[in-house]
Amino acid sequence: MKPYKGAFAILLIFLATVMPSVTKGQQLDPILKGLINKGLSKSQTVNGKYLDAEQAGIDQKLAKSVFLPKITLNGSYTHLNDDITFDENTKNLLTETQKLVIKDAVGLPFNSTFPNTLPLQEVPVLQNQNILRSSVDVDWVLFSGLEASNALQASKHKEASLNYLGMAEEDKIALQIIEAYDKLALVRASKKVLTTSEDYLNEQAIYVSKAIENGLATPISRNKIELAKQQLEAKKLEFEHNNTLLIEVLHQLTGKSRADLKMLQPQLHSFSVDADSNWEKRNEIKALEEAEQATQYQAKMIKSNFIPKVAMKGHYEFIEENLSLLDPKWYVGVGLKWNVFDGNQSRLKRRKVQLETAKYREQIEEANEMIELAISKAEISYESALLNTKIVKKEIELANENYEMVNTQYKNNLASINDVLDALNDVEKANFKLQESYFKERRAVADLLHAKGILNY
Repeated sequence: MKPYKGAFAILLIFLATVMPSVTKGQQLDPILKGLINKGLSKSQTVNGKYLDAEQAGIDQKLAKSVFLPKITLNGSYTHLNDDITFDENTKNLLTETQKLVIKDAVGLPFNSTFPNTLPLQEVPVLQNQNILRSSVDVDWVLFSGLEASNALQASKHKEASLNYLGMAEEDKIALQIIEAYDKLALVRASKKVLTTSEDYLNEQAIYVSKAIENGLATPISRNKIELAKQQLEAKKLEFEHNNTLLIEVLHQLTGKSRADLKMLQPQLHSFSVDADSNWEKRNEIKALEEAEQATQYQAKMIKSNFIPKVAMKGHYEFIEENLSLLDPKWYVGVGLKWNVFDGNQSRLKRRKVQLETAKYREQIEEANEMIELAISKAEISYESALLNTKIVKKEIELANENYEMVNTQYKNNLASINDVLDALNDVEKANFKLQESYFKERRAVADLLHAKGILNY
């Protein structure tokens, strides 16, 4: 019986497939980038942050609009139960005064009787019973005591803070998609390992069958191979479950159809990253700093409550005949409002905002400490994963050599079928460990880049 041929060649092809070369820097698969873009567009959390930022942008426009004149058109109709007139004594006084003026004008003596032939003008009513009014009002803030300008600056920093929070959420979504994609690559790589192991078992089954026919092996050897095949089928079923779960995760994160996701062929690559590379301020830190500045301007806005405010008021009546004797047709005025004491409300509100500012400062310091810890942890994990990859590659070499040796011994009746299956299992485990090591490398790289604020996608 000739020794087993082809196993080593198949293994070399497999290793060339699942052991890609080291990639310098962060180079994401274009397909992965597309999935990330879809995920960012779909994320309700990210969209919610940007909608909040848009609201803050509207607050800025509201702050600016304080200095625009407000023009209001008014119209009304009122029906009174009666005309509004002077009382009888006042009307008599006005009538008698009118008579004195007329007598003086025509040259009659003061004590003479007023001639009935001379006309008298009736005393006008103060307000007619039917009132139709139509007017326009103009209100124009000339100086808000810096309250509007401080509100504008607070809204600007609030908008920037919310935008940075949106970017931070994008980083989280991107990390989730990258991890799910890499897990899918790990599962797909495990399938290749299982396929290679299945090829080995099929070759061994053929050899054992021929050996049994020639009296060189017992049916127990064939039963052991059948058991190994059943165990392999259980692993393949586990693969299918993991594959389906990851497809669902990616579908939920990106909204891409399950059919398209099933067509993906992701692969794990080993990344090489400079651990001493510069790092940028994280979006979370930027968001906290902008929020801190927003509260500082809020405190200034509250303090400006005690600065005098100046506004102009204008009014014009379109229907003059319906005005009362006391109503002007138009007027223009400038007013001053000066809040001298408000019962300590402004002081207490300002103190409350100052405490909010102090809280943001504490959060910034805590976040910087956590980022430094995350960078150190990611660097250690990355170095550990690199070392583990080197060790696993050596284990693969030894496992392959051991399998070839044990397989040759088995062909020459110097080893049992159990030894062959154990050696094959060692090869399978070593290849699984390599893919897991690649996965850990990529996780450490992604965490390191994210911690340093230089995760690009």
